[in-house]
Amino acid sequence: MSRHLYIGLMSGTSLDGLDIALVNFETKQPVLLAQKLAPYQKALLKQLKDLCRLQTTSFNKLGSLDIILGDFYADAVLGFMRDNDIRTSDVIAIGSHGQTIHHEPNGTAPFTLQIGDANRIAEKTGITVVADFRKRDMAAGGQGAPLVPAFHAACFQNAEQNRAIVNIGGIANITFLPKNNSHDIIGFDSGPGNTLMDQICQQHFNQHYDENAALAKTGTVNQALLATLLDDEYFKLPYPKSTGPEYFSTEWLASYTSAHATNPQDTLATLCTLSALTIAHALKQLPNCSSVYICGGGVHNPVLMDALKKHIEGSVETTDIIGVDPDWVEAMAFAWLAKQTLDGKPGNIPSVTGANKAVILGAIYPA
Repeated sequence: MSRHLYIGLMSGTSLDGLDIALVNFETKQPVLLAQKLAPYQKALLKQLKDLCRLQTTSFNKLGSLDIILGDFYADAVLGFMRDNDIRTSDVIAIGSHGQTIHHEPNGTAPFTLQIGDANRIAEKTGITVVADFRKRDMAAGGQGAPLVPAFHAACFQNAEQNRAIVNIGGIANITFLPKNNSHDIIGFDSGPGNTLMDQICQQHFNQHYDENAALAKTGTVNQALLATLLDDEYFKLPYPKSTGPEYFSTEWLASYTSAHATNPQDTLATLCTLSALTIAHALKQLPNCSSVYICGGGVHNPVLMDALKKHIEGSVETTDIIGVDPDWVEAMAFAWLAKQTLDGKPGNIPSVTGANKAVILGAIYPA
């Protein structure tokens, strides 16, 4: 097997499990060789949700879950390797994003916190791990997010076409890739992607998410609520900017819905339109861009995709059409970021994160 293989691990704000991607970087266009979603066990998922959505916790809970999650990641990787006949010697490194517990880039002492102990992953798998990618960018004055635009640029930038890559996970983020380096690369979080819709489904329907938008299809957009949501200050902020479910939470939503009578299905329909409109509005802030490519879990929401095609000017496709499965872009990105770190190359883009310089990201945990 090739000696250019890396494994990327990504667990995002949707908390649907651990994405694992085996990537070959032997050619300029990365090749996805194998992939797997390792879902969280029920007890672990509850612990993660509680920790992510509470503002306080104990040292014991935080420290214990860091270890438990690190062991889960390691075991998931070992199972993935067995299933795909991958030897330890085949893999140069694992790039692990970790699970974000809290992201606060705008406080008096900006910080970001991810768990999933990389020491445990390196020890149990026998593979070098690169993790803790966000803090170095913040040390250089950046937001620590989004980081995936650097991979977007390496993978998707085109000499003949201005492109926008829109990743719709729990939070939606946008990368503008100018043709011929005619402009700085731009990237930022536009606002909620799936996170609020997922939380409504979990609260009211005991479902992790709205599969195929079956519930949203039965709802009607509440125009008064939508107008109120769109007036939130975050959407008016200039880029670079980043956010997370700490901000776009059920409490944030309740502060607006309390004044508007709405049922859960109508709320879901309204939130679909909110995500689409805030993405479309963000795209209008960019230089001329007629080609938009979507990736992330949002590609599986037909109501959201229809709304994007309605409100975005120009063509809207998924990243499938330019060579990368939309479900695995982020996991592949953290495999690429691990490679950048080991190669001694920067992994951030200052025009995206607001950092004062490009820096090598991450901490290395040797095999």
